[in-house]
Amino acid sequence: MPTGLLLVDKPQGLTSHDVVARARRALGTRKVGHAGTLDPMATGLLTLGADSATRLLTYLVGLDKTYETTMRLGAATTTDDAEGEVVSTADPASVAAVTDEALAAGIRALTGEIDQRPSSVSAIKVDGKRAYDRVRAGEEVELASRRVTISAFEVLAVRRIDAGSGAHAAIEVDARIDCSSGTYIRALARDLGAALGIGGHLTALRRTRVGPFAVADAVSLEALAEQGASLLASPAEVAERLFPVLEVAAAQARDLGHGKLLTLPTQPDAEPVAAIERGAGGGHPDRLVALISVRQGRGRTLVGFPPDPSPASAQEARP
Repeated sequence: MPTGLLLVDKPQGLTSHDVVARARRALGTRKVGHAGTLDPMATGLLTLGADSATRLLTYLVGLDKTYETTMRLGAATTTDDAEGEVVSTADPASVAAVTDEALAAGIRALTGEIDQRPSSVSAIKVDGKRAYDRVRAGEEVELASRRVTISAFEVLAVRRIDAGSGAHAAIEVDARIDCSSGTYIRALARDLGAALGIGGHLTALRRTRVGPFAVADAVSLEALAEQGASLLASPAEVAERLFPVLEVAAAQARDLGHGKLLTLPTQPDAEPVAAIERGAGGGHPDRLVALISVRQGRGRTLVGFPPDPSPASAQEARP
């Protein structure tokens, strides 16, 4: 059964679950999961795990992310993006009154550590039910604010659209945003528009980075269908990019597999640490044995990874 991490460039119009379903067919396994949902409107990097590598997904969800986005200021929608119904439209004079300085000040106020109220149409659960399901059922949903970090809110372009030809006056802002996990870019568009008094929503969103992984290294669904498991990055390769590494000998790997503690008198305290058994070539790749916790000279298994049943068939991976 194939195991590893897969980086997919999700096209617009598909749900994250749609991508998982296609990966299951291409890899020939039901055991595929993803870390970090992308809305159907959004495109870009979706990280998937297959077989035992799904155990790494927990550690991918919390990584910082980068997005490229277009925000349309001048109208608010029910979903804070272009897929929702317009609930308010600013008059042209109000839009025209928004100066470049006011726009820059509004962006500065949304940079750094901020309290953000997630969009009501989100996957957050309220009393065991997804918020978007409650909204679609006609319920009023007001989610609690959460602390998020916007480490960069870089404006790439600003376009001012007049009200000619029957269009609504608006300001379109293209931006690149670096943020912590749990940030809603739709909510940034909503809050920027609200702060300027003209409303706002998202019209385009592309995720370009998750932690150390970039969309430039992702594959298309067409490539996945053609090449399948050869595109998987091995758990060892992924772990080396995420965690400090402890190289273990075969005897230590067996001990970890049996739940035994390792004696590591010179290893600094850390958690998690990737315990990796190096391959000797000849079809025997490096193997992620476990993620361990090292405390006071002892290593304890947090998450174990079974041996590849057919290492000779493993393909070298590339995230």
